[in-house]
Amino acid sequence: MKQLQLTSVLALLSLALCASCGMSSARAQSPAANGHYLLVWAGDRDKKGNDFLAVIDADPASPTYGRLLTTVATDQQTVRVHHTEYTMPASGMLFANDHDVGRTFIFDVRNPLQPKVVTSFSDMAGYMHPHSYVRLPNGHVLATFQHQHGGSGAAGSGKSGGLVEIDDSGKVVRSASNADPAFASALLMPYGLAVLPAVDRVVSTNSSMHDDDVFSGVTYQIWRLSDLKLLKTADFDVGPDHYAHISPEEPRLGPDGSVFVQTLGCGLERITDIGTAEPKSKLVYVFPGNWCGVPTIVGHYLVQSVPAVHGFVVLDIANAAKPVEASRLTLSDRYFSHWTGWDPKTERLVATGRATPDDRTYLLKFDQSRGVLAVDEAFRDIDGQPGFSFSERDWPHGWRGVGTPHGAVFSR
Repeated sequence: MKQLQLTSVLALLSLALCASCGMSSARAQSPAANGHYLLVWAGDRDKKGNDFLAVIDADPASPTYGRLLTTVATDQQTVRVHHTEYTMPASGMLFANDHDVGRTFIFDVRNPLQPKVVTSFSDMAGYMHPHSYVRLPNGHVLATFQHQHGGSGAAGSGKSGGLVEIDDSGKVVRSASNADPAFASALLMPYGLAVLPAVDRVVSTNSSMHDDDVFSGVTYQIWRLSDLKLLKTADFDVGPDHYAHISPEEPRLGPDGSVFVQTLGCGLERITDIGTAEPKSKLVYVFPGNWCGVPTIVGHYLVQSVPAVHGFVVLDIANAAKPVEASRLTLSDRYFSHWTGWDPKTERLVATGRATPDDRTYLLKFDQSRGVLAVDEAFRDIDGQPGFSFSERDWPHGWRGVGTPHGAVFSR
């Protein structure tokens, strides 16, 4: 009897150990809650489903590196899913918009494996159609709004807009119009912005999201950060082709304190003397083609998405007045590169495309000693190919379809 009892005890112990081994194995194959993640803002390519946030494993040491972990859907039918913040805020409250709807969502992604929609907003302080978001030193968001209410612009919107400071609950803190009587007939639709606390300044660009106005944006504006007073509106430098300065979009603070601005005409403008009464702009580089997208500065290199090369051009901006090409990377003969974003934790860039479902979302390794990009071959989707595919699949939020990604940001 004792022998039978001992045998039973050993059998139960063995089962327990096996169960424990199984649980350990399952944990080893599952992403940890404290892992590292890529959050991609996407919508339905067919515009029948809703906008959603996809969470992808971005930890190179994880067994599920490159795999989709979860999604959270909004109640917004996709129209034009567009910008997120460029870097993950310390608060973990992430802003993202569907631009043509004019609606911004605030996500709580403090636990990236359980993202939540906290709230949303549309018009604010007399302005509509928010576009870009940059964090201020106080943790609030400063956002560009393309239009003021009324006016003679597209769909009844005005040819000027404004800047609005917003807290993480979606409440207005302060706002200011970018209308300038000295540029009364100009298109002044705020697009991107750079915040320079060291000189108490904000730089914003004016570029329209309306195709009819795409050639009309040619100006930048300088603001005092402390009170959002508009100090200066100025034209960008016109290069010899009279084209590369058109539609200025994304300003980025360079290592020397000047601000580089990418244009849709594939020019690179450099703004200097920003803290003075007479800021200056100079066209310092022209990339091939047009429709250049979101750039990223890492150290003394500027990485520019260039659709004409189906990838990226890296500039060495150590001599800010005379950038030189350090390298370029072509992803395929069809890739339409657009968004880039830097992850200091793993030293990789995210790249999203937007032309076809074949435009995968890639992670790119960046050699900062030489300014050279390379595809991270280990970041693979379930199809076994490098990069993440937004082609048709069953998504975790219960929708089946083809996604179209835009903004992307890494967890902290």
